[in-house]
Amino acid sequence: MKRGEDLRVADVVREAAAERGGHVAIRHRERELTYAELDERSNRLAQALRAAGVGKDSRVAHLDRTAPEIVELFFATSKLGAVTVPLNWRLAPAEVAAVVADAQPDVLIAGETYAGIAAPNVVVVGPDYERWLAAHEPVDPGGRGESGDTVLQLYTSGTTGVPKGVLTTHRNLAAAAEASPRWEFDADTVSMTPLPMFHIGGIGWAFLGLWNAATTVLVSEFVPEDVLEVLEQQRVTNTIFVPTMLQLLCAVPGAEAHDYSALRSIAYGASPITTPVLKDALRTFRCSLYGVYGLTESTGGVVQLDPADHAHERLLHSAGRPFPWVELKIVDGEVWLRAPNVTSGYFNRPEETAAAVTADGWLKTGDGGYLDADGYLFLTDRIKDMIVSGGENVYPIEVEEALAQHPDVAEVAVIGVPDERWGETVKAFVVARAGSSPTADELIAFARERLAGYKLPRSIELVDDLPRTPSGKVLKRELRKRAVRLYSHPG
Repeated sequence: MKRGEDLRVADVVREAAAERGGHVAIRHRERELTYAELDERSNRLAQALRAAGVGKDSRVAHLDRTAPEIVELFFATSKLGAVTVPLNWRLAPAEVAAVVADAQPDVLIAGETYAGIAAPNVVVVGPDYERWLAAHEPVDPGGRGESGDTVLQLYTSGTTGVPKGVLTTHRNLAAAAEASPRWEFDADTVSMTPLPMFHIGGIGWAFLGLWNAATTVLVSEFVPEDVLEVLEQQRVTNTIFVPTMLQLLCAVPGAEAHDYSALRSIAYGASPITTPVLKDALRTFRCSLYGVYGLTESTGGVVQLDPADHAHERLLHSAGRPFPWVELKIVDGEVWLRAPNVTSGYFNRPEETAAAVTADGWLKTGDGGYLDADGYLFLTDRIKDMIVSGGENVYPIEVEEALAQHPDVAEVAVIGVPDERWGETVKAFVVARAGSSPTADELIAFARERLAGYKLPRSIELVDDLPRTPSGKVLKRELRKRAVRLYSHPG
C-alpha cells in the first residue's frame, strides 16, 4: 500500500480490490462486503454524488450509527476530491443543526431515525439509498487529489462551545495508517471498530484495517455482552476501546472464560485509565495492551505506552512516549506536538486555527503535562478544562451555556468530578436568581432538552456564590477542591 506523501485514500480501496478483491473488507452483523464490492459501491455512490452536484472540496455529511455506508461514503468522496463529514448522532437536534449549518454539506446521507435534520439534499439509508446507487454506473471518477487535500472533517467542540471542523488530509491519514504495524496489524487482521465513526478513534481505526487490506468488523452499538461474543466468534485480532468500555467488558460475568486466543492487541485511550482497570483487562483478555494518546487534531495516536511498559507500576500512570516521527515538547506546562499527523487547522476558522497551530506546525494540545528523564509523557491536567466522560469530550462552557438559559439561574460553573465507571462526570454549581429556588432535577430536565445525554450534569449543587479572582474569573480549582472534599466526606 502507498505510504506518506504518495498515499491517497481512494487508492486504498482501488488497490485492495485489484489485489484482494474477494477478501472481506467490511463485516457488519450478518452483512459482508468484499473489497471488490466496496470499490464498486463507492464508484456508484461517487457517480450519484457527482450527479447531485458534489465536486472537489464539497462536503458530504453522514448522520447514522456505524454501518457500511460511512465507509462507502469515505471512499466515494475521496474519488471525487470531496470531503466526508461524519456527524455525531448522539447530539441533541439543535446541536446537530449547528454543525450542519457550519459544514454546509451539499448532500446528507442519514439513517431513518435522523432523516428529519434539515439539509439541502437528504438521502435516507435503506431502500432509497440502494435505489440511488443502482441508478448509476460503477464507473470510477478517477480522482486522487494532492497529499495536502482535506478528505475528512470531524467536529470537536471548542472552548467557546462552538463546534469546529478539524481538517484531516491524505497525509494525516497516511501517518496514522503507518503506525498500524505497531499495533500488530497485517493483511490477516480481523479488526473490530466499536467506537463511533464521528470519532477519529472509530473511523481512523477502521482506516487502519482497510489500509492493510484486512477485514474490519463494524459495531453499531456497544453492548458489553455482545462485544465479547463478537471478539470470540469472529476471531478478532485487533481492537480499540475507551477505558469505560474496558471496565464494562471486564465486569461481565464470565468474561474471562471466553476464547480470546486470536486476539493480538487492544489499544485504549481517549480518557484517563485507572490501574485496577488496566490489571483487569490484562487478566481478562491476555493480550498486548497499547495505551494511546492523541487528539482529533493529531489524527489519533501520537504517544504510546507499549505492552512491556505495562509491567512497571510507575508507567501505568504515563501516556507513554511519542512515536519516532512525532516531535513533542512542553511549553509553559502545555503539551505541544509536531508531526505529519497534525491537522492543517479548522474549517473556515482562521483565528482559531492560528491559536491552536503555530506557523511552523506545532499543535497546542491544551493538555498539561511533563516529560520524565526517559521521555515518558505524564499528563497532569487539561488546560482547556475539558471533561472526558466515558471517552466523550465535554466542554464546561457548553453545559454552562445550556443551564444559564434557565430563567431561575443567575450564575453557573461546571467542572468534572471523578467517577469509577465513566472516568469523569459533569457537576454544576448554580447560583439561583433572587427569590427563586430551582431544584437539581428541574435544571437537569431543562438541560436535557438542549444537550446530548453524556453532557448532562450528574449532580447540581446550589450555592450562594462562586469563588472568583479579583478580576472576576471563576476559580474552578476551588470548586474542584470543594468537590473532592464532598466526595471524600459525603454528608
